[in-house]
Amino acid sequence: MPDTSSCSIRSVPTPVLSSKDIQINRTPSLLTGQTAPTMPWPLLLPLLLLLAVSGAQTTRPCFPGCQCEVETFGLFDSFSLTRVDCSGLGPHIVPVPIPLDTAHLDLSSNRLETVNESVLAGPGYTTLAGLDLSHNLLTSLSPTAFSRLRYLESLDISHNGLAALPAESFTSSPLSDVNLSHNRLREVSVTTFTTHSQARALHLDLSHNLIHRLAPHPVGAGLPTPTIQSLNLAWNQLRAVPDLRDLPLRYLSLDGNPLAAVGPGAFQGLAGLTHLSLGSLQGLPQLAPHGFRELQSLQVLDLSGNPKLKWAGAEVFSGLGSLQELDLSGTGLVPLPEMLLLHLPALQSISVGQAVRCRRLVREGTYPRQPGSSPKVALHCVDTRESAAKGPDTL
Repeated sequence: MPDTSSCSIRSVPTPVLSSKDIQINRTPSLLTGQTAPTMPWPLLLPLLLLLAVSGAQTTRPCFPGCQCEVETFGLFDSFSLTRVDCSGLGPHIVPVPIPLDTAHLDLSSNRLETVNESVLAGPGYTTLAGLDLSHNLLTSLSPTAFSRLRYLESLDISHNGLAALPAESFTSSPLSDVNLSHNRLREVSVTTFTTHSQARALHLDLSHNLIHRLAPHPVGAGLPTPTIQSLNLAWNQLRAVPDLRDLPLRYLSLDGNPLAAVGPGAFQGLAGLTHLSLGSLQGLPQLAPHGFRELQSLQVLDLSGNPKLKWAGAEVFSGLGSLQELDLSGTGLVPLPEMLLLHLPALQSISVGQAVRCRRLVREGTYPRQPGSSPKVALHCVDTRESAAKGPDTL
């Protein structure tokens, strides 16, 4: 064996490169505290894109007539969700077997006349998050139809013939979006929408029904209050604002209802409401003084499309200290009195007439301001049709 004790390693000088020759990003080393070279961003970015969530879509074998789209996620497509489309095949399609990783099932337009627990049962239904039953012939629901769908978040039963809802239809599912529009519902109880997960905000669409009464949630009944944040009651048969007190509502639409009047106490218990739409009301709606005074948080109020709307002066809008947008287009409330601004201190814009939009202007007056004086507030109105005809401004 050769003697290596006397051997030495000769260092080979390497050329010194200046910063003009090459630029390398340096980051502090966690072990030595010194800076270590890292890959430049132009070279690192493609690698990051390859390692990012792919979200690729592919198809897979499916029940005859249905289409299954698989969307993969994660590193190396390690996680997948399947969307199953069985729409427009006919009532013979149910019950249909679906893959175990199915996230959304579309059973719309199948002329289904009934849906019960056995129709929505099977291994693939236990983790279902979205279900579409729209455009069928459903006239009733079984109280236990959705009882096994413990993860259902989105449910669409619009465009059917439902005349009533069982009391506990949606209790078992953590729903966040329910569409019941375009049915034949006449009387609905708010308690029906007490869901399994009370921490989740619920968006509820009951528009285009025959609802003449919305039964309020009973006080002191021991039942949790439904977490309805968005409620669409447009185009029903409501003659008065329903009792919605204590609901955590943020958005409410009563468009197209035959409301007779809006008076004090109409919106009691809705202090958190931020958007209210009362457009195209049927009949001869009347706005009484202080009719909106409970809505301290309201930011947007839509009264458009009411040519026969009657009001009793600017006091109608008293109490709306947070209102920023007011839509009065298509009403007879023109010209708009500037005294209205005294009741709406936060108002920024108003739409009036057919295409007139007004904005709040604050004129400071002389400078320096005299002691005890206050800036003058006025409305500056522009016909949007004239602005559109002139075209965009050019420099």
